[in-house]
Amino acid sequence: MAVTASAPPSAPAAPARRGPADDPRRRALRRRRNIAVVFVLPALLLLGALVVYPVLFSAGRSLFDASGDRFVGGANYAEIFDDPATLKAIRNSTIWVVVAPVLLTGLGLVLAVLTEKVRWATAFKLVLFLPMAVSFLAAGIIFRLAYEEDPDRGVLNAVTVGVHDVFNDRAAYPTARAREGGGLAKDEGGGYLTSQAVSTGRSVSLGFVGVAPDKIPAEARPAQAASAAEPSADGLRGVVYLDFTPGGKGEPGKVDPAEKGLPGMSVEAVRDGKVAAKATTAADGSFDFRSLEAGSYSVRLPGENFAAPYQGVSWLSPALVTPAIIGAYLWIWTGFSMVLIAAGLAALPRDALEAARMDGANEWQIFRKITVPLLAPVLTVVFVTLVINVMKVFDLVYIIAPGPVQEEANVLATRMWLVSFGGGNNQGLGSALAVLLLLLVVPAMIFNVRRFRGSGK
Repeated sequence: MAVTASAPPSAPAAPARRGPADDPRRRALRRRRNIAVVFVLPALLLLGALVVYPVLFSAGRSLFDASGDRFVGGANYAEIFDDPATLKAIRNSTIWVVVAPVLLTGLGLVLAVLTEKVRWATAFKLVLFLPMAVSFLAAGIIFRLAYEEDPDRGVLNAVTVGVHDVFNDRAAYPTARAREGGGLAKDEGGGYLTSQAVSTGRSVSLGFVGVAPDKIPAEARPAQAASAAEPSADGLRGVVYLDFTPGGKGEPGKVDPAEKGLPGMSVEAVRDGKVAAKATTAADGSFDFRSLEAGSYSVRLPGENFAAPYQGVSWLSPALVTPAIIGAYLWIWTGFSMVLIAAGLAALPRDALEAARMDGANEWQIFRKITVPLLAPVLTVVFVTLVINVMKVFDLVYIIAPGPVQEEANVLATRMWLVSFGGGNNQGLGSALAVLLLLLVVPAMIFNVRRFRGSGK
């Protein structure tokens, strides 16, 4: 019987080793990454198309001439600092960066602190924040109308003229002028002087034209009574009247019955260059100098009677156009600054404020030594955010500044647009300005991002 040896039982097969790619956790992580890429990809494409590509294109275009055909290297950047108009835009941008953020941060801080003390704080904040809902285009149109120099159209000059006229008398007859051949000549001060001297004991009639019937004061009376009266031997009388009869029936140079006197006009008797007496015309236009020394005098109507009316302030003149536009910017952004600072103020630890009050500190000391230091991070973020915004301001400057003073109000953004598309047709220089503006804004943006990250941690 043959004996066969049986093979030993084989060991169980070792399980196959999985590679890193087969780990379920890794597969799940990779799947989530792919899904994230799918969702982020449209945003990245838009960011590349709307931000990255324009930045790169502008940087490249800034190295070519106006036509884009000839490479000029840094010539456009050198021209920025050689062009007086561009230097003026840089100066104005500097004024914006220095003035507007400081004023807005200060106003926002003061208003945020004060609104904590009022009963209707929420309503007050809402009213101040409302301008943020108005587009810069609409705000520019509003302030362009408000800054109109004509007081009948510009609300600011209407208020300015109203306040001025309360404290200063208006000229009685700004449109009046002497009747030709009426014995009056223009003097150096804008007034009128009799061409011939008048002796005491005599009377003189001074006729004027150019006064509209509706501009004659309501108290004016017919002038013939004054002209008929004879002065005393040591006096000098006369009448100032409107030498015009409706319908053209009157005789020029003669006081007619239907002609009215011009009341409220200042009159002076002048001798040897000195004023001997003063008077003001009555309701019938008459005036009377009494107790004069015997002799001859010239009768003068000072220029104050005919001065042009005060028209207010030329808000959009070259000297004031930039401050005026900054004022419009403050109107829009004050609410934004106040709301952000008020949010930071609400998060302050109240126990520190109450402890200071219990230690005897007054409100000013609490504000200066506790509130402001604790709000420093919020104030910094608000300030830097406003700096970024004022560097890019364009709409208000372009809309509010009239054409003749546009160059005086230009900032970097408006100068960039005007050079590139607003008639300059030099996109090489415009691109260089765009790159310069980007280089100025990026540091502030990086600083703000770091502040946000730091506050998040």
